[in-house]
Amino acid sequence: MRVRLTFVILLLCSPWSQAAPAPEQQAAHVLNRMAFGPRPGDIERVVQMGVPAWINAQLNPDSLPESPELTARLASLDAANRSMGEATAVYVELVRQVKDETEEARQQKRAEGARYALQVAESRLARAIDSPRQLEEVLVDFWYNHFNVFSGKGLDRALVAAYERDAIRPYVMGNFRDMLGATAKHPAMLFYLDNFLSVAPEANLPVRAGAPKARARGLNENFARELMELHTLGVDGGYTQQDVTELARMLTGWTFDQRMLVRAGVGFQFDPRRHDNGRKQWLGRTVEPAGVSEGEMALDVLAMHPATARHLAYQLAQYFVNDVPPPALVERMAKAYLDNKAELKPMLRVMFTSKEFMDPANMGAKFKTPYQYVVSSVRATGLPVRNVGPLVATLNQLGMPLYGCQTPDGYKNTQDAWLNPDALSRRIAFATALGSGRLGIDTAPSAPPRQLVALAGKAAERAAANMDKTVNQAAAALADAASKEAPPMMAMAAPTPAPAAAPATPPAALDSARLQAALAPVLTDNTRQVLANQPEALRAALVLGSPEFMQH
Repeated sequence: MRVRLTFVILLLCSPWSQAAPAPEQQAAHVLNRMAFGPRPGDIERVVQMGVPAWINAQLNPDSLPESPELTARLASLDAANRSMGEATAVYVELVRQVKDETEEARQQKRAEGARYALQVAESRLARAIDSPRQLEEVLVDFWYNHFNVFSGKGLDRALVAAYERDAIRPYVMGNFRDMLGATAKHPAMLFYLDNFLSVAPEANLPVRAGAPKARARGLNENFARELMELHTLGVDGGYTQQDVTELARMLTGWTFDQRMLVRAGVGFQFDPRRHDNGRKQWLGRTVEPAGVSEGEMALDVLAMHPATARHLAYQLAQYFVNDVPPPALVERMAKAYLDNKAELKPMLRVMFTSKEFMDPANMGAKFKTPYQYVVSSVRATGLPVRNVGPLVATLNQLGMPLYGCQTPDGYKNTQDAWLNPDALSRRIAFATALGSGRLGIDTAPSAPPRQLVALAGKAAERAAANMDKTVNQAAAALADAASKEAPPMMAMAAPTPAPAAAPATPPAALDSARLQAALAPVLTDNTRQVLANQPEALRAALVLGSPEFMQH
């Protein structure tokens, strides 16, 4: 018999008290914003260390050694650790084999693709969950979305791991100009935004053996447009369509040769035959013909432009502080960026030590993205993650597959992008599966990689199907308790699937007392009171599905 799950999400008011936050609340806040949430014991450790000292340590990740277990796990991911040349060679060979039209070749390509994708996901998720360098991992999430590349586009299926590893990760607290250049020259970006095809209109290029299918057919403005609109100046950065065209001309010849990538691992190449050698007028200046130096000069100008400073400051403050960032904070961050010649760490330090960042009004004021919600849920449980398949499947179901944003603006991090009835019901299903012990992340996978995500994707559905009226009543009680803390913004109802047969030996539910202790400063008194009146088997799921936990 179908039942309905009623859930109230409070977002008009923060669950935090507007009074000066206690040390435990401050610790929970920095762990929720500068990390992917607390693990058991983390809040106590941050309080003991002191919030300023913890922030300083996170801003200096080299002072935080990775565990030998995590290091060994990452080293074992042979497919994810391939160089971009090796990854491209494997992909090209698999594509060639599929052209044979044999079922065996197609199966081999699917199996290898699944193995690679799962390893890439494991590399990202294992770090996000277990690394002590939490701010570094949060910034990898932020900057990958800023310089987004969609993994589903042709050759980029093979390149996203190397792109994140080589063009994003080394620079997340370094100099923005370095990251801007690394992303602009990486084959993944050149392919994704088609700049590898862009040539001067008068160029007469010979068709060479082994050239990619999509041949250069003139000027392509895709990369130039996104470089200014998304990566640097921002949509209101004061440039014109003519500036887009002129920048595209300056970037002609920025390409890569797939054969050289496979044979010698050579990525970026400047091809002078493709370059537009005419004079350009760009952002109010005359650009004389200078080959590859024209593009390098453009990146220099864009990196130090005041509009870029404001754009980056706004986006960072929106991600870490509030969906509507405080203007005064944005201005101070932009000034720190310009004063320090595009160094990112001084801007981050201004933000994390600001009164706005620690303002009680901004604590718990953001709604977690699916990625933040899934990773923080697993961290809160303290469970060892031996199988990332269920987490990959959950992110797919929640609409945020890893490396799966098709548009160049990347995934949003604001409430408006993720708060809707269907998404909430799926989060509750995940919380129920994880809280009841049915998700299977702590059990080593036994199925072949290609089947893992598909099999794991059914875990949350089974758990949701097994929710009975008692669970719904408990969730409604939580919502009612939460509504006494602040006026509800919206009430949502979502159907629960019909019950399915329970397994012969159901897994044990999580230790809810340990989970509540890990999240103690986050949970309201009313929520704790409701939890105390519910069966032990339901409490962990209700904690992870509570309004307070979905906010951060």
